[in-house]
Amino acid sequence: MSKIWAIGDLHLDHTKDKSMDIFGEDWRDHDEKIFNFWRENVGEEDWVLVPGDISWALKWEEAYQDLKAIHDLPGQKILSKGNHDYWWTSLKKMEGIGLDSLHFIHNTSVQISEDTYVVGSRGWISRDASEFTDQDEKITLRELHRLNLAIDQVPQGKRMIAMIHYPPFLQSFEASDFTRILSERGVDLCLYGHLHGNGHKYIFEGDLDGVDYQCVAADYLDFKCKELSWKEKLK
Repeated sequence: MSKIWAIGDLHLDHTKDKSMDIFGEDWRDHDEKIFNFWRENVGEEDWVLVPGDISWALKWEEAYQDLKAIHDLPGQKILSKGNHDYWWTSLKKMEGIGLDSLHFIHNTSVQISEDTYVVGSRGWISRDASEFTDQDEKITLRELHRLNLAIDQVPQGKRMIAMIHYPPFLQSFEASDFTRILSERGVDLCLYGHLHGNGHKYIFEGDLDGVDYQCVAADYLDFKCKELSWKEKLK
């Protein structure tokens, strides 16, 4: 039976020009830590969910080597966009790259078993953040729409895992428009990342209005894919 794993914030850079050491010594050679655990533990029939900040590449053509490195690892992978994924492009272009173990969430859902689907969106900074602007509001509304579009594709009564790169709740850990959509539309589990170093103080895990939230930022997981489990929810 296949397993489901998750890890976000791979921050890959095949050029070795972009260091993550600013967040601490534990980030040194972080890509090899991730890859070594992945190779040793993930099976070819397993799924690995990666909620954003995949590659430091700025352009689509520059991202290929990092995406190829992920493709060459065991398992089927589902990728969603993070705030640093500037290379992200159209779904047609990404799916046409020829790396068939990679599946992209882009206003879409991916079915991983008879009864389980993966949805998601990038999300955005929290509305109660001090730096939140009118432009941030526009981006937030767009990401909320993307999340709804993805959920619209899932047949009624199926289990859903949502990948949202940014923490979807407010900095006060209270409900937001993102968490309300997840609750009202029957999502079972929400994975997020984005938070590193001192940002771990903003991590919330556990139940909020019927949705199980789990942080899968790479450094929070000690650069090891996390095997997922979550409570069954009565439909």
